[in-house]
Amino acid sequence: MTLPPTRWELAGERNRAYAESFATRVADGSDIDGEARLADAMAPRGARILDVGSGMGRVAAALAARGHDVVATEPDAALREQSRATYPDLEVLSHQALDIPELPGFDLVLLIGNVLIYLGQDTERDVLAHLRSLLAPGGRVLAGFHLHGTRNGSRVYPADEFVADVEAAGLRVDSRFGSYELHPPNDEYAVWVLSAAAAEQA
Repeated sequence: MTLPPTRWELAGERNRAYAESFATRVADGSDIDGEARLADAMAPRGARILDVGSGMGRVAAALAARGHDVVATEPDAALREQSRATYPDLEVLSHQALDIPELPGFDLVLLIGNVLIYLGQDTERDVLAHLRSLLAPGGRVLAGFHLHGTRNGSRVYPADEFVADVEAAGLRVDSRFGSYELHPPNDEYAVWVLSAAAAEQA
């Protein structure tokens, strides 16, 4: 199966500042665990968690350190290399979101750090439906992205369009926040908690 290129892939070297920024923050001892704290609070102890587009591995590593069974996937070879250098105990698969194999059910699937606005063009519903199929009964999705895009090839993904895609993929929106610290919704950034629609849970 030939997968369409992601927007991240098409942007190429223009996105290297992301990795450099987080490498600097790790070296400085900055707090980079905000998303992981929320994910940890949402999950049962020892949960099975899938981190899609795990980047340099910071969230997946933090959750593994908290005792969760974490599967990290990152198609960008340079980010996988950075992840191995920063978190050598964290295994990272090379799958794109649409290519993640049918692994055992996940209690929580993460789409953190603008992953959704860097997917391949017109693949959003397919990705959401595929990730829904990987959820364990009662499993949830935690996603976050800038509603107006960022730069370097990302798309603009309005909230109403995202909700329509979520519902078409057999998911539902349980909650929307303005940050991973659960601030009220705003027009800039959205954090979403999703679960399988009622028919999918039956």
